Amino acid sequence: MASPQVELSRTSNSPSNRRLVLAGQLAFLPTGVLTTLLGPMLPILIVRWAMNDTQAGNLFLVQFLASLAGVQLSGILLTRFGFRPAFLFGLLLMASGVGTLYLGSHAQGIVSVAVYGLGLGLIVPTANLLIAEISTGSGLTSRAGAVSLLNFFWGVGAVFCSLMVAWSAAHGLVPFFLGAVALFLLVLAWTMRDLPFPPAAKPGESSTSWSELSKSSTIWLFAVVFFLYPGAETAVGGWIGSYVLRWGSHGLALASIMPAIYWSALTAGRALGTAFLRHFSEDRVLRLGYAGAASGIGLMLRVPSLPGVIAGAIITGLSFATLYPITVARLSQRYGVATRTIGAVMFSLATLGPAMIPWLVGVVSHATGSLRSGLFLPFAATLILFLIHCIQW
Repeated sequence: MASPQVELSRTSNSPSNRRLVLAGQLAFLPTGVLTTLLGPMLPILIVRWAMNDTQAGNLFLVQFLASLAGVQLSGILLTRFGFRPAFLFGLLLMASGVGTLYLGSHAQGIVSVAVYGLGLGLIVPTANLLIAEISTGSGLTSRAGAVSLLNFFWGVGAVFCSLMVAWSAAHGLVPFFLGAVALFLLVLAWTMRDLPFPPAAKPGESSTSWSELSKSSTIWLFAVVFFLYPGAETAVGGWIGSYVLRWGSHGLALASIMPAIYWSALTAGRALGTAFLRHFSEDRVLRLGYAGAASGIGLMLRVPSLPGVIAGAIITGLSFATLYPITVARLSQRYGVATRTIGAVMFSLATLGPAMIPWLVGVVSHATGSLRSGLFLPFAATLILFLIHCIQW
């Protein structure tokens, strides 16, 4: 396995690296749009393609499976060819998928979702690891701050997506909105084709001995965090609207706003993350963040009223904001260029978590007749994550 402290040819504040950081940030705007696109688009697609709920739900499964395949492919491309092919190919796939989503039948729509899902699976780990790797010059704080800012742009894209789908649907401009996103992705790919992406690692530099890694408790702790955190984050955002909706007529009017409140708090927290990390150690931020998130979710469960849920959503979103970026930065710092290979496994777990934990919330809710009982799952996951970060690893 390569040494964690691999020497890079550029410093984190060089002009070439600044261009790469900007490229990653711009790419994460449409990444946030496409990751969350099915949510606001689903009512429109159900009517257009005359789908039942099972067929509609299958679109999420298709996106998830395609993204998982893309994450695995990213590991191969990063190891053998460096960042450029994975980055550009991901943008082109996303453009192809979103640009054709609204043009044909239900069957073609499934293919379109799979295509942009595959692109998302390439872009998400590639951009995160790229920013973490080229930001090594100023230590973990700089690295975590850079990754936090990158994911802020994802949040902006996610919030923008809901607003633009609603606006374009009201004005009959959905095809134009999707086409504009596709055109933006194509322009990005064209303008970024000659950027100085880090090359493929030298022979043996990014190789990993999984038999050796498996003997270390650290790699297993990383695996748990990469599975539980994205799952808990997605479960809260995915179910909070339905949680409010169960309360009756006053909840119906506000249910659609609750996810936006939660994601906006998360996005705002990431915008402030770089400044915040300059004043507090990463270990302290992780502990306070998970403690705060558990408190926020607990508040929503303990005080099932609109003020309680709004306050809980804001506390949880702000507390979660920098936790994932710090984890990505720590992984990159510990394993160096070998993270290009290890990252394929970790980001696969980060894809499985959001698929499994929100699904289990629904299973528990159906079995008990109480969504509140189901939401104890992300609460428990957050408590486990807090306990994990109470030890030094």
